[in-house]
Amino acid sequence: MEFHADLSQRALLETNALAWMPSPMAGVERRLLDRSGDEVARATSIVRYAPGSRFEHHVHGGGEEILVLEGTFSDEHGDYSAGTYLRNPVGSSHRPFSEQGCTILVKLRQMHPADQQRLVIDTTHATWRPGLVHGLHVLPLHAFGSEHVALVRWAPATVFQPHGHPGGEEILVLSGIFQDDHGTYPAGSWLRNPPGSMHRPWSEAGCTIWVKTGHLPSTYNDDELLR
Repeated sequence: MEFHADLSQRALLETNALAWMPSPMAGVERRLLDRSGDEVARATSIVRYAPGSRFEHHVHGGGEEILVLEGTFSDEHGDYSAGTYLRNPVGSSHRPFSEQGCTILVKLRQMHPADQQRLVIDTTHATWRPGLVHGLHVLPLHAFGSEHVALVRWAPATVFQPHGHPGGEEILVLSGIFQDDHGTYPAGSWLRNPPGSMHRPWSEAGCTIWVKTGHLPSTYNDDELLR
């Protein structure tokens, strides 16, 4: 399956309007954001676990990155409430489940094999830093090579300067309304700006976004990830 698989193209989805698609496990559904491959795929998805549902034990051949959006996600290593950011490196394994139900953002097979740091960050208790402009606050989550991941909080009427993304940019709007010179993006919007793109972002109403930059040229195919 190929869906928004061309990383050189801009992509935009209103995730709340997407249909839920079944996964191989009962009670686990997903909304596809981008995907290249069949059941083993380079993929970005919103995944919903019904209460009491679980996934079979599996190995992450290309790593796994998760942001818990609602509920509590769990595996044999712990319980992760809404706002938790996780990274399971290449070669890791687990048996995920959710007793109460949850919704998560998941990125699969997009991690450099040398990036072996497992992360569990409770963003609800972490310290935010002032951003580069007044009204902007940033919570850094991870950095490896050119890749940077963070939560960014925009106060109402915050405007950022025009800038480019040599390594691309990916955004999920968690709350409020994010804007740039290409459009207006309410909560639930997912957008991917390709390498070399430019924009001038702002937020009139205020918003919080998950943002990842510098990662698109460093995307590895399955053969490279498994070496």
